[in-house]
Amino acid sequence: MSINKVVLTGNLTRDPELRATPAGTSVLSFSIAVNDRRKNSSTGEWEEVPNYIDCNLFGTRADALAKYLSKGSKVGIDGKLRWSQWEKDGQKRSKVDVTVDNLELLSPRNSGPSYQDSTAISAAVMADKIPAAPEITVYDDDIPF
Repeated sequence: MSINKVVLTGNLTRDPELRATPAGTSVLSFSIAVNDRRKNSSTGEWEEVPNYIDCNLFGTRADALAKYLSKGSKVGIDGKLRWSQWEKDGQKRSKVDVTVDNLELLSPRNSGPSYQDSTAISAAVMADKIPAAPEITVYDDDIPF
């Protein structure tokens, strides 16, 4: 069995690009910067080093989120890694990017969408998700301590 799962938080490095596949599926492409802490061997000081990660979001969620994301937006994503390979000018090239399964807006309210907008986003994003699990009621009598 293999597990391919990635969870990241970071800031968009550029405005997202919305396009469509030849079959008509919407694709939202963006890149996020995720900081890593490393100790500088020459100075002995800790420093933040950015990692730039390319991400792609597909389907109706791409359409719904495109208008709410912009450069600098803080997001939390989970998804899976995808490796692709191509040839350009006779040289083989490859890269790893993230196919986003879920995206959450983490920007403060004053710099991002309002609460009402967030509610609309959540409804739009969840439109192509599986139905919510039924509510479970727990009574104090069920707890063994």
